[in-house]
Amino acid sequence: MYLVGNGAGFSGDRVDAPIPVVRTLIRRGLPAALFLETLGERTVALAQLERRRDPELGYEPMLERLLAPILADCFHHGIPILGNFGAANPPAAARCIAQLARRLGLPELKIATVTGDDVADSIDLGTLPVHEADEALRADAAKLVAANAYIGAAPLVEALKQGAHVVVAGRTSDPALAIAPLVAHYGWAMDDWEKLAVGAACGHLLECGSQVSGGVFWDPGFKDIPDPANIGFPIAEVGPDGSLVITKAEDTGGLVDLRTVKEQLLYELHDPAEYITPDVVLDITGCTIEQVGKDRVTVRGLAGRPAPAMLKVTACFEGSWLGEGEVSVAGPNTLARAKATADVLLRRLEMRGLKVRPRVDLIGLASVHDSDDGALWHAHQGAEPPELRIRLAVEGEDRDDCDQAAREVLALLCCGPAGTGGARWRVTPRILTRSYLVPREMVPTTVTLLSAREMN
Repeated sequence: MYLVGNGAGFSGDRVDAPIPVVRTLIRRGLPAALFLETLGERTVALAQLERRRDPELGYEPMLERLLAPILADCFHHGIPILGNFGAANPPAAARCIAQLARRLGLPELKIATVTGDDVADSIDLGTLPVHEADEALRADAAKLVAANAYIGAAPLVEALKQGAHVVVAGRTSDPALAIAPLVAHYGWAMDDWEKLAVGAACGHLLECGSQVSGGVFWDPGFKDIPDPANIGFPIAEVGPDGSLVITKAEDTGGLVDLRTVKEQLLYELHDPAEYITPDVVLDITGCTIEQVGKDRVTVRGLAGRPAPAMLKVTACFEGSWLGEGEVSVAGPNTLARAKATADVLLRRLEMRGLKVRPRVDLIGLASVHDSDDGALWHAHQGAEPPELRIRLAVEGEDRDDCDQAAREVLALLCCGPAGTGGARWRVTPRILTRSYLVPREMVPTTVTLLSAREMN
C-alpha cells in the first residue's frame, strides 16, 4: 500500500494543514508522498506580475510557512514533497526551499526543479487552436502576462527517480501531482491507462484539499461536520492493483463519507466520461463508491483511455481595472440612507464623466444575487436592517478613472449621510484568461536536481 497525502488545495489555503497529514503518514509507517496544489487558473499570472517586480519572487508566497513545520520530518521519514508551488518562478522557489533546508540543518536535501511549462516566449499563440470553451473570448489586442502549458507526470516521475526529496514545478495538471509518486513507486507504465486512471482520480479527489473531507460541503444544520476549525486534509491509500481508498489525517475534524466523495468526484468534470488530463483520459461513468469504515471510502470501477495528443495552455492577458470602495451605515433609517448614498455615488460618477462601468451592492441586504443595476436593493421594502455595507465596484480601461471612482466612497466620510464610517478603497488589475491547445511535443520539460548545499 502507498499513501498519498494532500497539504494544500489552493494558494491561500490553511498553512498549518500539512502538519497533521505528515504526522499521520509517519504514524502509518507505509511508503508515502505529500503534494501541495497551490495554483488556480490566474495564480500564475499574478505570480508573473510579482516576478516582474522582483526576480526572486513569483512563487507561492506562503511556501516557507507551509514547508517549515514539515520539511525535516518528511526528509527523515522518506516522504517526498511535490508541488506546483513554483508558480511563475520554480528556480526561485527551489532557492527558497534550499535556504530553509540549510537553516533546518538539512544541507543534503535534494531539490528538483521542473521547468518547461512557461511557453510565453517559445510558442506563437496565434498559431494555436483556441480551446472550445474560450472561443468567444477576445484577447487579440491585450498584452500577454503569462502562458503556461499543463504538463503531466513524466518529469515529476523522473525527478523522484533521481532521488528528489522535494519536487518544485510550475503549471502542472493537478492529478499529475498524485500520479507521479504512484508511478515512481509502483513502476506503472505511462501507457497503463487503467492504473493511470486510478492515479488521476486519486489526484482529482485530493487536489482541492479539504473539499473531499468536509470543506465547502458543510452546511450547519443540514450537512454538519465535526470540528470545522480543524478540518483534516485528505489521504489516499493506493494499492499496486489500483485499489483506492480516500481517508483523512488522524486527530482532525471534518469527515470523509459518500457525500463528500461524490461532490468532489464530480467537481469541475464537464464530461464524466472524458475528464482530460495530460497523462490519461479518465472515465468515471462506471465508478462505484462504498463506505468501508469511519472516514474511509473506497472508489472502484475507474476507466482510462490514452493520453491526448494536445496539451492545454492557459494564457493570461492584461485586462481592465477594478476599482472598489466600501463604507458602512448603521442605526435608525439605515435603509433609506444606504439607498440614497448609492444613488449619490452613481450620480457622482456621471457628474465627473468617469469612464467606468459601475455596480453598487448593499451588503447585508442584496449583493450576491443582485444584478448590476441593483434591482433587488432598489425594490426592497422589507424590515429595516440595523446596518449595511455599501460597496461600489467599477470596471474600466483607465486606472485613474477607476481610482477616482473608488475614492468617491472615501469622500462620503464628510460628504455622505449621517452615521457612515469604515471607508476603504483600492484599485487592482484584472486578468483575462484564454486557453489554447498545443501539441505536447512543443512543450519539452527539463529536470534539474541539486542539493540544498549546492544552491545559492
